[in-house]
Amino acid sequence: MDSSDICDLSALELTDAYRAGTLSPVEAADAVLDAIDRIDGSLSAFCVVDQDGARASAKDAQQRYRDGRTLGPLDGVPTSIKDVFLTAGLPTYRGSTLIAAADDGVAATVDAPVTAATVEAGCVVVGKTTTPEFAWKGVTDSLLVGVTRNPYDPDRTPGGSSGGSAAAVAAGLGPLSTGTDAGGSVRIPAAFTGTVALKPTYGVIPMFPSSPFGTLAHAGPMTRTVTDTAAFMDELIRPDSRDWSAVPRSATCPDGEGFLTTALDGLRSDTPLAGVRVAYSRNLGFGVNDPDVEREVDAAVAALADLGARVDEIDLGLSDPVDAFHVLWFAGAAAVVKPLGDGAIDRIDPTLRDALSRYHDFTAQDYLDAVAERMALGVRLGAVHHTYDVLVTPTTPIPAFAAGADVPPGWHSPDWTSWTPYTYLFNMTQQPALSVPCGMTDTGLPVGIQLVGARFADRTVVRTGAALETRLVGRTARPRVHACSQALA
Repeated sequence: MDSSDICDLSALELTDAYRAGTLSPVEAADAVLDAIDRIDGSLSAFCVVDQDGARASAKDAQQRYRDGRTLGPLDGVPTSIKDVFLTAGLPTYRGSTLIAAADDGVAATVDAPVTAATVEAGCVVVGKTTTPEFAWKGVTDSLLVGVTRNPYDPDRTPGGSSGGSAAAVAAGLGPLSTGTDAGGSVRIPAAFTGTVALKPTYGVIPMFPSSPFGTLAHAGPMTRTVTDTAAFMDELIRPDSRDWSAVPRSATCPDGEGFLTTALDGLRSDTPLAGVRVAYSRNLGFGVNDPDVEREVDAAVAALADLGARVDEIDLGLSDPVDAFHVLWFAGAAAVVKPLGDGAIDRIDPTLRDALSRYHDFTAQDYLDAVAERMALGVRLGAVHHTYDVLVTPTTPIPAFAAGADVPPGWHSPDWTSWTPYTYLFNMTQQPALSVPCGMTDTGLPVGIQLVGARFADRTVVRTGAALETRLVGRTARPRVHACSQALA
């Protein structure tokens, strides 16, 4: 099999080929590492590449296949880790020159829960992906690495803060990656890069160390297909006692059935979503959509109805909770910077410094008021799910914009939250939210649709997304910068 063809396979297609003996984990790892070497210079998706470690892990996986003792459905799959998760043997910079200077490249001695679960599943970790400093914003650039770019158009951003992970997955540099999402950070880049990302219910995937953004922050899988997301979820929800707020596996899988089984079971019918009740909100009551985005999401919603779902367009009439979100968010961001010592504020991302100058000196009452608004939102959205199984919105109201900027050119606000109003609300309510690519703008940029469920109804969201994916085949083209693009060889 040609190495570029290998890079185009999903995770489950790779392991099918391993079991059939038509491909080996070593060949897959070599193909991905070669592709990173060839094309990542135009993307900056990776800040650390571990060629020796990846090849050693791939050889171990290859031997397991030969011996008939594989670790599971993702054994031997090339995978990347967002550079906020501790990864034994590799440094964790969190996108910051301050962290890099303080640690001087010192490798971690332990794995974060997400990393440990990835390794225990047999995945081959090829490296760590780029993030903005402290993962603080919805695009990916940093003083440490520079600007990360979108494989569909390198002049545009892949979004963030898990932009390196999304760019890697989209460009064929490994079909699996991990990300974090405290305001949209896996879903925004998924929408901008034509990939799939799930923000699970808070606590379903353990996190350690805890995020400075507290209970807004979720870990989640980033993949090319919903079925790969389901398979990865089954591995990532392993318990870890270091996260005191983590919930047991039974919270999302009370019947013992896993995510992948649920996703596949939902594909065994011409109308797999019969009985599923879907509420479509175009703008949650306060957003404004690009016409191309709304057109593609409308078409995907129509596909949900064709799959048997009962779809109602609803007007939630919500008010934008951004002010409350900013209190919760920037209190966390300030807590990141403060321990770095005097003068640290002058050496961080200038746009973070400017944002902290706008949002600071919150009182205890401000914080309690924000928490109260958050709780009221949870009640309001929870009530929606008394009637509907899934709430649908665009993932973002706009497609990817210029790389190296926090907001689109000429935008009315300097805040990243101003152009992504449909994501951070669901961090406040802690609901599961899945972004699935649903089409392209007239200028050739991906569009994402967001599927939101009640808390702990993560499998319902994944099942719906897997069914929808079958009707959207061919609506999202391969990106211009890709491991299969021979012109870049």
